[in-house]
Amino acid sequence: MNKTYLISGAGSGIGLAMAQKLAAGGDTCILLGRNLEKLQQAVSQLPGNHAVFQADVRSVSDLQAVANLLEGQVLHGIIANAGVGGENYWGPEDRWSEIVDTNLTGTYQLVQSFLPNLSLAKSTYTHIVITSSVLARLGVANYSAYCASKAGLLGLMRSWAVQFAPQNILVNAICPGWVNTNMAQEGLQGIADGLGMSKDEFYNIAMQSVPLRKMSEPEEIANLVSYLVNQESITGQSIDINCGSVMNS
Repeated sequence: MNKTYLISGAGSGIGLAMAQKLAAGGDTCILLGRNLEKLQQAVSQLPGNHAVFQADVRSVSDLQAVANLLEGQVLHGIIANAGVGGENYWGPEDRWSEIVDTNLTGTYQLVQSFLPNLSLAKSTYTHIVITSSVLARLGVANYSAYCASKAGLLGLMRSWAVQFAPQNILVNAICPGWVNTNMAQEGLQGIADGLGMSKDEFYNIAMQSVPLRKMSEPEEIANLVSYLVNQESITGQSIDINCGSVMNS
């Protein structure tokens, strides 16, 4: 059965890979993000007919405007993938609010805005999948906002898993480690610059703490998400996909 999924942060990286995986299986994707040009480029790469909407997950009015346009649209899943990374420092230019408002509050606002659309699905179960991070498990200096926001997503996920279970909505989170995206490459470069070394040198150092000595590819993350939105037993779980860098057995 063809299903419809809303994906935030779908213009590039992991979000685009998720859309490509679901579209390849015959599903319909609604791509949401801040950069309309990237969204249009992304949707042009997908087989089938899909839709794009420009919205900032930090803005309730943006989300409500899209929700109004999608009133009556059945959703079988919401994939809350929008996020920003990077360092933050206390002071006038502290990025704490930008990062937390996007990653944590933005996820809350996104899901709440489109929750009514899940109730329209006639399938037995619908799904919410949240993109957290391996840094929900680890601390990194000067990444306080990112670590806190990604850890907060796991608490949000668990609360929703209990709250929405009577409606047969399964709620899970994924915790990727290093993934070969532009955001990760920029992060590598930024840390390398701070340490006074090349990106390749820092990459080799970073991979020493990863048993498989590699980054994941966006397609690998998309494969996991595709599995999660097509199963009926897993809910309330944060699933690590990090090449072994954190093992929560």
